[in-house]
Amino acid sequence: MTDRDRARPALVAPRPRNGPTSWIHSVGGGITLVTAAVAVLAVLVTGLVAFPLIRSAAVDLARQQLARQADAYAAAPAASRALDLRERYLLGPDTYNLSTITASGTVKGSAAHLLAPADIAHVLAGQKVTRTLDTPGGQVLVEARVLKRGGGVVLTRSLQDVNAASAQVLQRTLLALAIGLLIAVLAGTLLARRLSRPLVRTAAAARRIAAGERTVELAPSGMTEVRAIGEAVNTLDHALLASEARQHEFLLSISHEIRTPLTAVRGYAEAMVDGLVPPDDIARVGQVLAAETDRLDGFVRDLLALARLEAEDFALEVGSVDVAALLEQVKEAWRGAAVQAGVQLEVRLPAGGGPLPVVTDGQRLRQIIDALVGNALRVTPAGKPLVLEARLEYSQAFPVSPAGSGKGTASGAGPDVVAVDVRDSGPGLTVQDAAVAFERGVLYRRYAGQRPVGSGLGLSIAARLAQRLGLRLTVEPAGTDTAGACFCIRLPRAPGR
Repeated sequence: MTDRDRARPALVAPRPRNGPTSWIHSVGGGITLVTAAVAVLAVLVTGLVAFPLIRSAAVDLARQQLARQADAYAAAPAASRALDLRERYLLGPDTYNLSTITASGTVKGSAAHLLAPADIAHVLAGQKVTRTLDTPGGQVLVEARVLKRGGGVVLTRSLQDVNAASAQVLQRTLLALAIGLLIAVLAGTLLARRLSRPLVRTAAAARRIAAGERTVELAPSGMTEVRAIGEAVNTLDHALLASEARQHEFLLSISHEIRTPLTAVRGYAEAMVDGLVPPDDIARVGQVLAAETDRLDGFVRDLLALARLEAEDFALEVGSVDVAALLEQVKEAWRGAAVQAGVQLEVRLPAGGGPLPVVTDGQRLRQIIDALVGNALRVTPAGKPLVLEARLEYSQAFPVSPAGSGKGTASGAGPDVVAVDVRDSGPGLTVQDAAVAFERGVLYRRYAGQRPVGSGLGLSIAARLAQRLGLRLTVEPAGTDTAGACFCIRLPRAPGR
């Protein structure tokens, strides 16, 4: 474990809440509470709207009934009076009150002090009078009509009686709303349980995966979005299983490779301590120890490079870089190793020469090219070429002309991409190899013991560096003059060049 890993807090799968508030914080509880709140709000809005409407409708109905009764009195006084006596006998004396207006304008009955002289004059003139009057005992509905034989009739009804009658309707409406609220809460609870059950199972499976368990079987169910979450958890489980298997295999192979030079160093060291190495062999033993130490140093440097690439504070120093000059530096740096291996190291630049400026981190770009050259030099047989070539290309914004003349588009823009190829003459890569060439240790495990291999980290480091620099690093056909593999780095050309 590194110091960075120790400083980072351990990731622990969150445990589900237990306690009196756990249900409230659950999906089911949340859906139930939301459903209940919506239902209560709907009931309140319905009540606030319905109750005034019911009262208004009751008043309008009472006024219409009183108006019809007054019209009946005006049309047939004798029959209406008999009907009135019967209605009062059956329904009670508090339905309405009857008053009369004499031909001289005198009001007799309970309405004696309700009608103004102007209203009485309107009635005697044959006009209908409809009023809602305020009295010390409350509001009163008034309907007055003229009689054919002279005089008039006045029917009054207190709104208190009307409101008392409408109160029964309001109570029944309130009961209906309460029943609807109860049904909505029950339905919301059942719906919440149905919706939350797949989420609860998915959360339990995710916690098992976070705890380290793999191959967790989760059958996605529920609505489309919930099912998608379950499928994503299954995909994550399979991806973690494959990733951990690759990592475990890689660590086993790396530990085996590190143990080999350590065994050699320890064996020679013990032999030297025991005096088993003749004086004439000390130089040879020293060379072996230096070579094995270099191997160990290479492993450690590669692992440290990967660790730095994973760090969030990975620094870049971006500036103008001449690719042509950089390739010449690479050639000089690797000349000795190429001569020792008997490999022909060549640098090819575009016709006409001149600089190839790009804007990037020159040191990191050199690191990528060095990693590719080291990988290519290892697999290139003696007497075969290893080519470093820089080319000018067009990006998708500036396609090559159909004639292949190398000229720009009609707008006159030139090539805007600098491509750097590293081509070896080794055994090459299959299509399957190219698909996993930059995955950590895959080619190492596939070809260990069959062809020269390194630590299994070089191409992975190059790919991560290219990703950090925003460059494109790909595996491409080597071409017609060489049979090996070709790795290509594409960089945007500096503007105005």
